[in-house]
Amino acid sequence: MRPERKGLQKEGLHSKIIRLKLTLGGILLGPSALGRNLTYLHTVFPPTSYTVLDTLANLGLLFFLFLVGLELDPKSLRRTGKKALSIAIAGISLPFALGIGSSFVLRATISSGVPEAPFLVFMGVALSITAFPVLARILAELKLLTTDVGQVAMSAAAVNDVAAWILLALAIALSSTGHSPLISLWVLLCGCGFVTFCVLVVPPMFKWIQQRCPEGEPVNEMYVCATLATVLAAGFVTDCIGIHALFGAFVIGVLVPKDGPLAGVLVEKVEDLVSGLFLPLYFVSSGLKTNVATIKGVQSWGLLVLVIFTACLGKMVGTIVVSLWCRVPFREALALGFLMNTKGLVELIVLNIGKDRGVLNDQTFAIMVLMALFTTFITTPLVMAVYKPDKKLGKSEYKQRTIQKKDPNSQLRMLACFHSTRNVPALINMMEVSRGIDTKDGLCVYAMHLMELSERSSAIQMVHKARKNGIPFWNKGQRADANQIVVAFEAYRQLSQVLIRPMTAISAMNSMHEDICDSAERKMATIIILPFHKHQRLDGQLETTRADFGHVNRRVLENAPCSVGILIDRGLGGSTHVSASNVDSTVTVLFFGGPDDHEALAYGARMAEHPGINLLVVRFLVNPEIAEESVKLDVNNGSSGADANSMDDEFIAELKQKTENRSIKYEERVVLRAAEIIEVIREHSRCNLFLVGRMPEGQLAKSLNANTSTDCPELGPVGSVLSSPEFSTMASVLVVQQYQNSLPLQSLSSLKKVEV
Repeated sequence: MRPERKGLQKEGLHSKIIRLKLTLGGILLGPSALGRNLTYLHTVFPPTSYTVLDTLANLGLLFFLFLVGLELDPKSLRRTGKKALSIAIAGISLPFALGIGSSFVLRATISSGVPEAPFLVFMGVALSITAFPVLARILAELKLLTTDVGQVAMSAAAVNDVAAWILLALAIALSSTGHSPLISLWVLLCGCGFVTFCVLVVPPMFKWIQQRCPEGEPVNEMYVCATLATVLAAGFVTDCIGIHALFGAFVIGVLVPKDGPLAGVLVEKVEDLVSGLFLPLYFVSSGLKTNVATIKGVQSWGLLVLVIFTACLGKMVGTIVVSLWCRVPFREALALGFLMNTKGLVELIVLNIGKDRGVLNDQTFAIMVLMALFTTFITTPLVMAVYKPDKKLGKSEYKQRTIQKKDPNSQLRMLACFHSTRNVPALINMMEVSRGIDTKDGLCVYAMHLMELSERSSAIQMVHKARKNGIPFWNKGQRADANQIVVAFEAYRQLSQVLIRPMTAISAMNSMHEDICDSAERKMATIIILPFHKHQRLDGQLETTRADFGHVNRRVLENAPCSVGILIDRGLGGSTHVSASNVDSTVTVLFFGGPDDHEALAYGARMAEHPGINLLVVRFLVNPEIAEESVKLDVNNGSSGADANSMDDEFIAELKQKTENRSIKYEERVVLRAAEIIEVIREHSRCNLFLVGRMPEGQLAKSLNANTSTDCPELGPVGSVLSSPEFSTMASVLVVQQYQNSLPLQSLSSLKKVEV
């Protein structure tokens, strides 16, 4: 395990801890702690403020349930696999039954005055529910979303959640009057009628809106306002019926079409306000209603232990037994059991509805809130303890880590990363020039889309891009850029017969490098291609796209299990894919010496196999008079400068022999100072692509490094010159670092400078 992995595991708890802190903060501000002083409580939270707080909190909750419905695709629910469906049924049936059983104990002790039927159903729902928004966040932070465990967990949780909301609607209907069963039946029938009406009327309305919202164009604000007004109207109707207003918002969210731009725009407009303002108020409101001081005496604390034990036992036993019956390995089944026990915000919603309806008294409410906090908090550490999907390959299995030492008859495996559509044309053209002689099996590309997992509540919607078909989970409207990416890679795959396998890394910026390195190791990649964090403006200068991606690149260079290339794109091959028959490009390798330059030259030789590539190798040699005075011990690798020159000579001689029949030109330039090096580079600035080593070795490289200042140490001295504003060229640049068991001290220290 790398040292930074431990830090990541701690960071994985971050977003969950924030929400727990908000709830615990409300508990401490309320009657459980500081609020026991009535003077303080009435000063900070006067009785009149509760109405305002609850109004804002419930308004936010209304739109949060709309977002939950918006993220759930009802079509994919019908494609749920038998395994996930069986686990979902078991994960809700057994805890529901145990919840009803524990309700009898609670009614006989601390909840004797509450109505029986709704209390039984509320307890069953509270113990059986799985909060799939919280679960998705936990899986994303533990990097389990695209594993078998993550896919099954989210599929089962989605089915579980739908069933739980239906049961909750039944519980609310039963608690609406408390006396006449006919009135409860009337409320339930009206609720069913409302859902039927929405299913018949709402989809055609949204279909009409979709037809007027074409892809790639901004959505008219009028349609957004109309949708939000519909949400409020639906909430008002369901509240008048006697079912909670949340159900109307949830139903509208489910019925919004997921295959167009409208859904994405609605999320962008609503989620920041909801997650940034309204939901924190809801957590605080829940905490203020929770009086832990009501839990006193051995009996009350014993009931708390009973409820926690029952909640965990029902979920875990039901899930684990059915998982084993479905032939899931024991450790994965155990992880599923822990994951399905996730509570959180959805649990608090159920409990607050129960308290507002008079079904849960203060003591029962406090016990159930503490149960929800406990079960959610223990999920992440327990899953981390029992399930570790990352299995490192042995050195004997993973041999092809560099292009220089790669077996020429073996397949070149490339992990090509991109952030957006801007990176795709250059990436496809880089694949084209890397194909080699055997155009079918000679190159296998794993195209990895790097997507940030932010703190925004709906960031997990991106997961649908990385999922197999048929998973009933998040379905954010397909964006135009996503369609363009798919079309571009598919078209190139069919035209070139290159194997392209799409992948997605969904991570926080501070841990994205781990996804990249782990994927490269699992796929046994020979080289990782990363896009530079700057893009070219219309005036030819490079502008920072996002500085965080520069940090990602540096961490990849430190931890990569294979060679790495950073691509500075200045329009490599143009804005579209250039077909093989039309490729006519000049690639220039600037060779000083050292492992990184060897790797760059080996990659250039691979490119020269393409009939449309002309390779020029420019070797820089130090003036013989200066060289005689500067032969001394190299501190980094323990070899002398003469030995290093000898290794460079042998490598170039061997390469010349292997590539004597290809379109490769070779020239040597004797230079004295850094200014002369830059002048020689300018002479070749009209090429299409520069290939350079990140940390070249030798006296000339040291001279260039001493005379070059940069804020991008990942490029090294030569790459920094080629990307500087003073150097005018339209050539793209690929900066290559060769894999070594441990990076040289100079290379490692250069990367650490900016990190500090």
